[in-house]
Amino acid sequence: MALTPRQKEVLDFLAAFIESHRYSPSYEEIAEGLRLASLATVHKHVTALEAKRYLRRSFNQSRSLELTPRYWEESRGEHGRPQMDIPLEGQIAAGHPVESYSNQESLNFADFAGNPGTYALRVRGDSMIEDHICSGDYVLVERTAQVRDGDTVVALVGGSEATLKRLYRDTPETVRLQPANSSMEPITVLAAEVEVQGRVLAVLRKYR
Repeated sequence: MALTPRQKEVLDFLAAFIESHRYSPSYEEIAEGLRLASLATVHKHVTALEAKRYLRRSFNQSRSLELTPRYWEESRGEHGRPQMDIPLEGQIAAGHPVESYSNQESLNFADFAGNPGTYALRVRGDSMIEDHICSGDYVLVERTAQVRDGDTVVALVGGSEATLKRLYRDTPETVRLQPANSSMEPITVLAAEVEVQGRVLAVLRKYR
């Protein structure tokens, strides 16, 4: 089913907003960003795009809009080739947690860039050296909260401090963030204080 020009604008706005903010916009933000007359108009476009399988949403949840693979496939087709740049979103602690932040740099990884949920982080610290992840390396991360015990993850602790560790759920109430460095102690925190932001897919090391 073909898209109307306005529906394409809505999809492109969603893609740009999610890439910039790392969460989906509210209906109010869509209306303001596209200068739509009312929230009812936004709802109409969202419902139509959902029916055409360009996006999906979770009911009874705010900011739940998600672009489907169909949108990304057709978007890549318009440009003749897949997008090759992955956003470089800052540094990630491999020692003590530090505040997470974003910037506008990007890395080019053809093997991974076909997945819009992939991003890169630069490692700082030595807590993962026994997993051959060293300070200055880049890790490629799949944006997901669904991880298994033992996965190397990007974890946000306490809402503001991000760290790279292996994750273990020792009890239903606690999570252990385990370094891969025998000289360092694990970080054990309440499960409610940890937000998993992604799982490491690959490591890139640049030699000079």
